[in-house]
Amino acid sequence: QVQLVESGGGLVQAGGSLRLSCPASGRTFSIYAMGWFRQAPGKEREFVGGITRSGVITDYADSVKGRFTISRDNAKNTVLLQMNNLRPEDTAVYYCAAASLQYSTYVSRVQTRYQYWGQGTQATVSS
Repeated sequence: QVQLVESGGGLVQAGGSLRLSCPASGRTFSIYAMGWFRQAPGKEREFVGGITRSGVITDYADSVKGRFTISRDNAKNTVLLQMNNLRPEDTAVYYCAAASLQYSTYVSRVQTRYQYWGQGTQATVSS
């Protein structure tokens, strides 16, 4: 079992930044690829970005590429999502997730390949 708890959400003006944190507890964090997803009101949950267990490979949705950065600190069992130049359309509940072990060496955009999920943190961007 892996427990994930996101934090760092809040209200920010367009053009501002937020840094989301997702510390993990339970099984060894470093063996899991990690992903960030988001769900805006009235929309389906969507892939934002992900990082392999080593941290060498990252992947991002086109909508956030160049603005968001994912990193991980395996010594601190934490994955981070740095969000810069935020837009109102980035408003959503953000979730971190740990991928099933067979997907640990690459980043999957498929939600069903993620085994453990946090409860989400709200990020709101005002115009």
